[in-house]
Amino acid sequence: MLHQPDIDRIDVQAVNTAARQQSQPLYAPRQKIHPKRAEGRFRRLKWIIMAVTLAVYYVTPWLRWDRGAYAPDQAVLIDIANRRFYFLFIEIWPQEFFFVAGLLVMAGVGLFLVTSVAGRAWCGYTCPQTVWTDLFLVVERFFEGDRNARIRLDKAPLSFDKVRKRVLKHATWLVIAVATGGAWIFYFADAPTLLRDFLTGSAPFVAYATVGILTATTYVLGALMREQVCIYMCPWPRIQAAMLDEDSLVVTYNDWRGEPRTHGAKKAAAAGIPAGDCVDCNACVAVCPTGIDIREGQQLACITCALCIDACDGVMDKLGRERGLISYATLRDYDANMAIATDPATGAIDPARVRGPDGRFTASLKHFDWRVLLRTRTLVYTALWTAIGVVLITALLSRDRLQVTVQHDRNPVAVTLSDGSIRNGYTVKLLNMIAEPRTITLRLEGLPGAAMQIPDIADTAGTAFDVPVEPDRLRTLRVFVAQKPDAVQPGATDFRFVVEDASASETDSYTAIFENPER
Repeated sequence: MLHQPDIDRIDVQAVNTAARQQSQPLYAPRQKIHPKRAEGRFRRLKWIIMAVTLAVYYVTPWLRWDRGAYAPDQAVLIDIANRRFYFLFIEIWPQEFFFVAGLLVMAGVGLFLVTSVAGRAWCGYTCPQTVWTDLFLVVERFFEGDRNARIRLDKAPLSFDKVRKRVLKHATWLVIAVATGGAWIFYFADAPTLLRDFLTGSAPFVAYATVGILTATTYVLGALMREQVCIYMCPWPRIQAAMLDEDSLVVTYNDWRGEPRTHGAKKAAAAGIPAGDCVDCNACVAVCPTGIDIREGQQLACITCALCIDACDGVMDKLGRERGLISYATLRDYDANMAIATDPATGAIDPARVRGPDGRFTASLKHFDWRVLLRTRTLVYTALWTAIGVVLITALLSRDRLQVTVQHDRNPVAVTLSDGSIRNGYTVKLLNMIAEPRTITLRLEGLPGAAMQIPDIADTAGTAFDVPVEPDRLRTLRVFVAQKPDAVQPGATDFRFVVEDASASETDSYTAIFENPER
């Protein structure tokens, strides 16, 4: 039985515990990451990809493509004012937006395919967040030095040299951010003209607003937040697990080879202690742009950039050991190698079990079967991606560049003329989808005893008229179709408006209805 002093003591302890819990922050503070510059084949690949992707982004709006005198000469242009999308020799109209939708679907399927084969390769090499973060890190290293120098600078007291380096770094970051936002708006208008208007202050307000927003997002996300975007903001790390299986290649620390870790392999061997190849140098952690330790296994923050592979291979070269302690590997291969390295009696990893008589790894542990890439999942993704591409190309090559649409007058539906003829009114739209002017023949078919009159073209009636249409334009006509009294049928009669460009061998037609009021 508790007495009152005991109850009071318990209450005080509960209050103190609650106070401590309330004083603790809900989230751990960010530990600033200073990635070390890596050297190796994957780092070189990332340099190439970064250079190519940045060049494509910044240079593309300035490329020219001759489409004739009646179309813009910018190679890639999203002309919102005229509702056109130009890509080299391809011109997309609003009603053809399914081509863009198809490309987006292909991009999604392609992303699934790449992820199922090589994990988050998109994140590690070509994601804009990764590319711009790498670019900002290049600037940071140029002004502040590599990892150790930047750590010392962070800890150093405020001085003129520290302020100078920080100001130069952030100023350069802002220049890159402004250039990034500026390059984006050039995709939506003629780049040289818009640049002149932008610098003289005569560009539309939306251009300045867009540059301001993209400058801020590029600077904040790429220069300041960096890995936090990948870890906390991006949904892809949480989705990718559904895309992976036991045959997907992911960056893996082969602990069946590296454990147990030791700083002195020779001393461990002399003492008869098993020692793996990992010397616990933390080189893999130092180069990681998200600051993780790959030796702890697969993690949400790993973007599969493979820089830890380069760092570890460099250490293995210095130690005279085989590369591949950290490598791209599949879960199936990892499990098989782990089964070989594990002592069934003790359950411990014994490095001696994975080596041949010469101390090197056996061929079976270094072999990679490329047939794992040709599994059901990757084949389905490849087939789907290819099928969508074939459909889009076929539709692109076979599409008509001449179209006609017709709208029947609603009120009145039909008019009886003085001679007894019945007349219907229509709004006919002729669409010329090429960048050249042409004359289109509009013809009436399937309505005996009928003729049409087009006030904008001629004063007389007839069954066919030549209509000039400007390049890349829609021409709207008021067309009146009259049928003689002796040919009129009660109710509704189907007939066709046919358009033809004999010079281009293109035709199109629209089935319309001729209404006759019931007598």
